[in-house]
Amino acid sequence: MSTMPAVIFDLDGTLVDSEPLYYEAGRRTLERYGVTGFSWEEHTQFIGIGTRETLETLRERYGIEAPVAELLAVKNRHYLELAATTEIFPEMRAFVERLRAAGHPLVVASGSSRSAIETALKATGLDALLPVYVSAEDVGRGKPEPDVFLAAARLLAVGPGQCVVIEDAGPGVEAARRAGMRCIAVPYAGGPSPDGELFASAGLLFRGGQPEFDARRAYEWVTSGS
Repeated sequence: MSTMPAVIFDLDGTLVDSEPLYYEAGRRTLERYGVTGFSWEEHTQFIGIGTRETLETLRERYGIEAPVAELLAVKNRHYLELAATTEIFPEMRAFVERLRAAGHPLVVASGSSRSAIETALKATGLDALLPVYVSAEDVGRGKPEPDVFLAAARLLAVGPGQCVVIEDAGPGVEAARRAGMRCIAVPYAGGPSPDGELFASAGLLFRGGQPEFDARRAYEWVTSGS
């Protein structure tokens, strides 16, 4: 077993800039069921929340009769149509490459579907660096519950105390805390303020988000055991 800290990456908004794509997929999905005018501002309420939980809330909010499983399939299809344009945050790629070169166990833990994760990783070339992942389909509860991070630790055969989570959203930071894991927070620029209490438990917070994120500083923090 490796004694080096394992690093668990959230995907959307952390590794890749996919939130605009998820917004558009959600907008198209709601429009299909007669709900128009879904705004980016409304979408930001769900940044960090799994796709299933998001659709459960929207289904109830707008009185959509279709079952959640159908909504999931429709949104996933729309997202996959858009996902080929996914872009990785450059400094985050540098961070992943540094961790991999040093031999840290790495895994992606996301509230998205397996197909969405695979498509985003392949589109950005991250699939070669991060071949192991856990999806929302593999666990019972989404963030802020710790299930997906605990499943990721089990997959790597390491204890929660040996893991560092990289997150962009409050619910994910809270999930890391509940899992007993250290956390680096890189708040998504278009999301809620990092001043919220959910971000308070992050051990290292890049308050300015991706423009402020520094791969070297993050790596030093991971290996320092702070």
